[in-house]
Amino acid sequence: MKGNHYKTIRKIILVSMILVPLIPFLMILGIGYYYFTTSLESSTITRMKRIVEDHGQMIESFLSERKADLDLVIHSNRYEDLIQPEKIAEIFEHLQRNSNAFVDLGVFNQDGIHVAYHGAFKLTGKVYKEVDWFQNVLKQGYYISDIFLGYRQIPHFIIAVAREAEGKKWVLRATIDSFMFNNLVKRVRIGKTGEAYILNADGVLQTERRSGGDLMTKPPDDIQYPAANSGIKSFINTDAKGEKYLFTTTWLKEKKWLLVVRQEKADVFQAPRSATYLIILIMILGGTGIIAVAFFMCNRIVRRLQEVDLEKEHLGQQLIRASRFAELGEMAAGFAHEINNPLQIIKNEQSLIEMNLAELKENGQLKPSESLAEMEDSIDQIKLQISRCADITQGILKFGRQTEYVLQDIDFRNFVPEVIALVEKKAAVHGIRLKQTLSEDTPLIHGDPSQLQQVLLNLFNNAIDAVVERHGSHGGEMEIESGPVDNLKVKILVKDNGCGISLQNSNKIFTPFFTTKPVGKGTGLGLSVCYGIIDNLGGTINVSSEKGHGTTFTIILPAAG
Repeated sequence: MKGNHYKTIRKIILVSMILVPLIPFLMILGIGYYYFTTSLESSTITRMKRIVEDHGQMIESFLSERKADLDLVIHSNRYEDLIQPEKIAEIFEHLQRNSNAFVDLGVFNQDGIHVAYHGAFKLTGKVYKEVDWFQNVLKQGYYISDIFLGYRQIPHFIIAVAREAEGKKWVLRATIDSFMFNNLVKRVRIGKTGEAYILNADGVLQTERRSGGDLMTKPPDDIQYPAANSGIKSFINTDAKGEKYLFTTTWLKEKKWLLVVRQEKADVFQAPRSATYLIILIMILGGTGIIAVAFFMCNRIVRRLQEVDLEKEHLGQQLIRASRFAELGEMAAGFAHEINNPLQIIKNEQSLIEMNLAELKENGQLKPSESLAEMEDSIDQIKLQISRCADITQGILKFGRQTEYVLQDIDFRNFVPEVIALVEKKAAVHGIRLKQTLSEDTPLIHGDPSQLQQVLLNLFNNAIDAVVERHGSHGGEMEIESGPVDNLKVKILVKDNGCGISLQNSNKIFTPFFTTKPVGKGTGLGLSVCYGIIDNLGGTINVSSEKGHGTTFTIILPAAG
């Protein structure tokens, strides 16, 4: 029944100690994880968008600057000058000094005939009237093409500008170094897998892709093209191999090219993933710690409860025994009182017999004889034993009656022999030799005689038990000493050569209900009561003992003022 009670308490405490801290702990970790990872993901996507924006502006600036170079050339020179080989060569060298992105330079009349050219290919005289780029440049005034092969059959793209003067239109075209432009785009590196490339409106690569993909080919990935009026867009998509990527895109060149920056999702969100692992580790360690501490504290609390309950039960038993001893004490006092009256009658009758024998001897009615002598010895022995019994009953009555706290001056030289008389017979029965060393200089003390008697009787009885345990009925010794200490205090020593007390128990003997005696032999209250009595008198009581050699109790009391 009691075992189930402790199991229930243990279960309640354990559940409370685990759930109360664990639930807030997990909630804090969960909320922290959500906001932390969300913040990291948001900052990562923002960083990707900033990279795309910066890179897009750089590419737009590159193209705008090249177009501006050609605009300057075509508007600062006449058609007749530009078609001169020396002049176009001079202009090309000038352009290259500003930017080595130009590969060649050519001039076209309004019929699309390549009338002048400076470069590595033989393109003079070629007709471009029906070519898309030529028709577009005449309509728009300028044109930046996609990558195409053209007459040279090499992937390249061109920037062309048109001018109309004196009723005639003509076109200046430059080929841009695709290798240089390709490197300009490809140099974007983000993490381990981040890369950038350009697609045209048909999804054809305008720059090479570092992860694989040649110019003028279509990558296998299904790219979501943003709406024409949308800005930078980020989305998660799966490539042809099934790997998830974070794509960030933006339109270039009047929304004809799409700049794509992509990075593997696992690479992009490595920091949030590491944070997740760390939070999981903290969760496991923290949760394990909370559960371990809960089990430890729960077991300790339940164990302490069991100890308290056991002490409580033991205390109850001791109180019952103490009550029984008190009742026995009252009964002993009653018996002593009842025995004392017959003893007085016997003593009176013994005195009458002595008086009658004396008269008969004086009258000569009794002659001295051996029988008369034996009778007189028996009467003396009866007188002696009556006196002893009377002393014992008076001592018991004195011990039992003096329950009120009466302070008076006490002379140890007279007080100690009276207490010794109560135990000397018991000591003699066990063969214990009693010794009293009471200094004539022992000062008086002011206290309650009955309480001091209780202290000394308790020490004597404990000493007798210890001596008997070690020596049996032979070789036991007890001694009490008294003397002055600086004429202000009285020192009382109670010594024995009994079994002694271990060092561990020496620290506990004044604790209530602590006893080393078998169950039923002692209450464990004697020495704690002695300690309280001496302390109330303003004195101290200490013990020094060695296991197997004996014990000495030292009492220091203030002298009567």
